[in-house]
Amino acid sequence: MLDRIHQIPAVLLGADDYLDDFWPSYRRTDDVVWKLQRVQGFDAAAGPGALVQGDWERSLKLAGDGRAAAAGFARRRLRIVEPCITSYLRWEMHVLASRGQVREEVRVLAAQQVADLEIDRRLPELVVLGTSVMYEVTYDALGAHSGARRIDDQEVIAACRGELDKLFAAGETLEGYYEREIVPLTAPRVPT
Repeated sequence: MLDRIHQIPAVLLGADDYLDDFWPSYRRTDDVVWKLQRVQGFDAAAGPGALVQGDWERSLKLAGDGRAAAAGFARRRLRIVEPCITSYLRWEMHVLASRGQVREEVRVLAAQQVADLEIDRRLPELVVLGTSVMYEVTYDALGAHSGARRIDDQEVIAACRGELDKLFAAGETLEGYYEREIVPLTAPRVPT
């Protein structure tokens, strides 16, 4: 099902409409919140401000300052990674590692582990709020967030949650991946 999300009927939401729709739905979440991430990087103009400005250390500090206590439901993130680690992915991994398990459980899968699901196209960026709503997050050609497709079909959501569970079980812990692949790297050079 994850490989066919783009074919599922959905309500199209612009970036502002997505956020307006997301937060009330998030507060009503009745089960695990899932995030599936596949995009490896974004256009510099769309990335985190301090990182875009070339200030690696400041960007990590600002991201760490945004920590918040976990809500009353489980949150799981599944991050698909390519062999060539982008500056954005390195930044994101540092941010996720700095949060530890405070916000969510994170697992990492290599792109080749999902190759059978990506025959026609890459897996979507998804946010699944419990059993009630799922968003396919969308980006424009430059990598800027452009909104989402809201899917309310309960059978589709259940099928996707089942597939996410299996992929999550096959994934590596964030800690293992971070220590092996990210820690040895130097701070990225970010164009200003």
